[in-house]
Amino acid sequence: MTDAVTKPEKGDNSYDVAIVGAGIIGCSLAFTLGRQGRRVLLLERDLSEPDRIVGELLQPGGVQALETLGLRDCLEGIDAIPVYGYHVFYHGEGVAIPYPRGPGGKAPEGRSFHHGKFIMKLRGAARDAPNVTIVETTAREIIKDESSGQVLGVICKKKGSDELDYYFASLTVSADGYASNFRKRCIDKKPQVRSHFFALELKDAKMPFPGYGHVVLGNNPPVLLYQIGTHDTRALIDIPQAPSAASGGIRGHLTNVVLPDMPECIQPSFKEALKADRFPSMPNSFLPPSTNTTPGIMLLGDAMNIRHPLTGGGMTVAFNDVVLISDLLSPENIPDLADTNLVLARLSKFHWQRKPLTSVINILAQALYALFAANDNQLRTLQKGCFMYFQRGGQCIDGPVGLLAGIIRQPMVLFFHFFAVAFYSIYILFASLSPADWPVAFFSSFGVFYKACVVILPYIFSEAKS
Repeated sequence: MTDAVTKPEKGDNSYDVAIVGAGIIGCSLAFTLGRQGRRVLLLERDLSEPDRIVGELLQPGGVQALETLGLRDCLEGIDAIPVYGYHVFYHGEGVAIPYPRGPGGKAPEGRSFHHGKFIMKLRGAARDAPNVTIVETTAREIIKDESSGQVLGVICKKKGSDELDYYFASLTVSADGYASNFRKRCIDKKPQVRSHFFALELKDAKMPFPGYGHVVLGNNPPVLLYQIGTHDTRALIDIPQAPSAASGGIRGHLTNVVLPDMPECIQPSFKEALKADRFPSMPNSFLPPSTNTTPGIMLLGDAMNIRHPLTGGGMTVAFNDVVLISDLLSPENIPDLADTNLVLARLSKFHWQRKPLTSVINILAQALYALFAANDNQLRTLQKGCFMYFQRGGQCIDGPVGLLAGIIRQPMVLFFHFFAVAFYSIYILFASLSPADWPVAFFSSFGVFYKACVVILPYIFSEAKS
């Protein structure tokens, strides 16, 4: 860290807000704050179109937030595909779980797309917004007044240059994603990696149910399938532990283990995609949220809070966070962002006001992954019960998928449906056995209920902390 003895003065290298990372959070926040009249600096290491397998499905709650921010048109012109819900396959048997219709009977829509195309649209919107300056540079370190602990800005270095650039800001925002350089300056938590997604891009795949995301469950961890363009379909294969070289490595696992579980109409394009030279991967991690308490800096996005991407909730959380924080930090609420105490008070308020939505998405993602990647008998019982719960239809679908979509923002609804699944799983356990075996099922049911508690309660407690 670099010592600074004077607070920033207004000048060519001084801004109201400096944002590190021109991704989902960075671009939308820069756009919004710039339109509020703040002088915003947006820093990005590489402004070329990113080629990543994250941030490709936006739930309806995220689309609504994007519209609130005035960025809905960023979904146009990128070959985005409407998404109306999910279709879950369980050992070859399927059930549709469409998004619940609104009061007027209109079906909510999500969108899926190539991440890079969407990011370039967001960057274009930020670039065209008033009061926003975008610089391609690598943020290397924060500028900090050691006597007060106040963060005053960032030190950057442009590619090909030997000189360091110093940018000052009343508020620095670290929105630099999973591998944040500045997270450790603010909190002592690290993301916990639970598994990895390996990706395939299928060409002209024949989807069983167009317009729906597909989740394939069997004897192996889940596989996600969703269109990201007219001719392109993304397959994300969850692999908790890398296969051994003796078994053929990743390619052998995808060919011999995953391919046979795919719906028959998907298999030809899946098999063709296996000819790729490499299979991009990403860590599936969990990082509970923390209150921003370091003066002069704020963590946002994956730098601050990560959940398993199984439910596609990351961008929905991100855009809703921008809606909330841009209101809390608006000039009407904070005329001068150099008022550190007022900013910190607003950031504390932000931490708790985001809970109705983000706690639901965070807990649901982790709990659902535990069920869908079931690796013991109790979890397999819960997995089967979850699928058969969906088969009941009505509120057994509308409630869970409304939570997943970011439409229902009530943690108690999540709590109700999760334990309804647990008790329904126990009912199915008894129903599948003859009365003579019920004494054994009685003891097994305690194990199932205990496992349900072990799955969800730690995440509930993590959300209750600051």
